Amino acid sequence: MTEADLHHFIGRFKLGVLSTIAEAVTPQSALVGIAITPNLEIVFDTVKSSRKYPNLIARPQCCFVIGWAGEQTVQFEGEATDLQGAELKRCQEVYFKAWPDGPGRLAWPGIVYFVVKPSWIRYSDFDQNPPLIQEFVFDGSKRDHNLAGI
Repeated sequence: MTEADLHHFIGRFKLGVLSTIAEAVTPQSALVGIAITPNLEIVFDTVKSSRKYPNLIARPQCCFVIGWAGEQTVQFEGEATDLQGAELKRCQEVYFKAWPDGPGRLAWPGIVYFVVKPSWIRYSDFDQNPPLIQEFVFDGSKRDHNLAGI
């Protein structure tokens, strides 16, 4: 599996489960609408009154689970950034392609957009025998791919 294959897989899904850490150091999860950039960044919107917003501002490390058709899934870990300026516009273009109704939410009070840059991604496919499990590690400009077997 290549990064292009991973992008294609994630792009098939419009929803992902986002997990964040609350102030009380307890986990919180939410189903969110997502879009994926060519650089494997996840973009999503939320409102400032949500639980995830203050969690991500205080502790930007987060994770996603994406895809649950059959036994193919992606686990995605990264760091979230509250988008502003040119980066906001770039990511909104990607998000609005996936979510054509997204511009209508711009009028919502407290609407914000986040991008999550990956630090680690695991693709698992247990629908094949033997199963395929592949990890992608992102360390700034360095990308390391390894195949992990069961």
